[in-house]
Amino acid sequence: MASIHNGISLPASARDVWDAVRDFGALHQRLVPGFVTACALDGDARIVTFANGSVAREVLVDCDDTRQRLVYAISNERLKHYSASVQVIAEGDSRCRLVWIIDMLPNELAPYVQGQTKEAVIAMHKAFPSATA
Repeated sequence: MASIHNGISLPASARDVWDAVRDFGALHQRLVPGFVTACALDGDARIVTFANGSVAREVLVDCDDTRQRLVYAISNERLKHYSASVQVIAEGDSRCRLVWIIDMLPNELAPYVQGQTKEAVIAMHKAFPSATA
């Protein structure tokens, strides 16, 4: 099983970043604008449209405000298994670390997903620009 780990340092408070992460239906507006162009809620899932035109149905598995951790899963004809967790960890009052881990099958799709996560990280940095920039 492929496992993709992303540790992203952001120049924003953990509270602000967690508020964006936990806003499950506003991914395209608050966390990764530009990378995700549309997001619509469908029960306990969100239908996500990416800038490259692909669409995914992401099911909310858990949203833990105490641990500031969100878990979602994708199931479709290409992915045999896809489970992701996003956790926000404070690094002082005005910085945090976002830890995003994806476990997936088949392994052959991991390079594509890793490439997509790099684009998402760029979008996150744009969503939370440095106050001194």
